[in-house]
This record gives sequence, C-alpha cells and structure tokens, in this order.
Amino acid sequence: MADPRREAGPTRGPAVRSWLARLRTGLAEALARRRVPLGFLFGAIVLWLAAPTPATLLLGTPIAAAGEALRIWAAGHLNKAREVTSSGPYRWFAHPLYVGSSVIGMGLAIACSSPAVFVLVATYLGATLTAAVTSEEAFLRRTFGDRYDRYRRGSPTSGDHARRFSLSQARANREYRAVVGVLLAVLLLALKATYNGAFWRTAGTYLVRPGG
Repeated sequence: MADPRREAGPTRGPAVRSWLARLRTGLAEALARRRVPLGFLFGAIVLWLAAPTPATLLLGTPIAAAGEALRIWAAGHLNKAREVTSSGPYRWFAHPLYVGSSVIGMGLAIACSSPAVFVLVATYLGATLTAAVTSEEAFLRRTFGDRYDRYRRGSPTSGDHARRFSLSQARANREYRAVVGVLLAVLLLALKATYNGAFWRTAGTYLVRPGG
C-alpha cells in the first residue's frame, strides 16, 4: 500500500512555497506602507541619541546632500507607478531613489556621531527599504510584466534612455518633501551640536542650586 504522505508531498510542496511567497509579499507591503511613520519614530529616537559635533556635521552633511541629489536626479526621470524607465540613474541602478535614501541615512548617521544611531539607521533602512523593494518589484511585474523583466536584464525599455532630466517631474513626484526632511534633520542636528550641551549644563545647575 502506498504511503499517503509520499503522495501528498510533491503536490503540497509548491502550495507551501506559494503560501510563503504570498505571506512574504504581504508582510513586505505592510512594512513598506508604514515606513514613513516608522521613519518619524526612528528619527525622534535618533535625534535623542545623537551627539553631533561641528566636525561630524561637516563630514556627514555633504554625504547626505549627495544622496538627496541622487534622489532628485532619479525623481526627474520617472513617472511613478506609470512607467518603467532606463534613463538617468535608472541606467545603472534598479532603485536609485532607495540608493539615495541609503546614502542620506549614512550621511546623517555620520553627522550624529553615535554608534547607537548607526545601528538604528542601518536597522531601519535595511528593513524598510528591503520591504519597499520587494513590494515595488511585485507591483511592477504585475503591471508591466515582461517589460520590467527586460529592464532588469539591462535591455532598454522604449528608447527612453536618452530622456532628459525634468525638474517639473521631480516636483510632481513630491521630491521636495525629501529635500525638506533632509534640511530639517541637518538643522536639528546643528542646533543640538550648538546649544544642547549648554542647555543641559544650565538646566543641571538650576536643578541642583540650593533653595531651588
């Protein structure tokens, strides 16, 4: 008599793998949708742990600016969710917006001058950007099919590799919000580097003053 477990095994394996793939995609999409509110939470913790100095700000800020410049360049070459393009930085990077975000994170972590911040930034970017890439690639394959696969193989999609950068397209993609975010982060770190030490020394003196 045949063993029913052996008969069920070959058919059950693909079903389990399919279920795991759907679960992985679902979790990635959920994390990708929440990466902005998670970013605010991690940002607040990072600011609290940061110990910036003028030297680390001078080192980290240009790196963050370079990352944002890459994002602006990419945003000016893409009509999000409506096309696959191979122009601008998309000729070299599959996800230049996320590469730019990683460079920004590295620059800000350097500016913060804190090992704990490096760990937090690496954890946040590693988790959320991996989830975003997984979710985005699933969407692009559903939407564009073979065209996206040909793009990933390095084949031009429609002769658009010669397309010129468009600042209006970058604005349409709301890249100005990322610019404001980077500027605000640098400003807050600069304020902390300049005033935070004096503030806490003054507060400590007040708290321990006799008769206070």
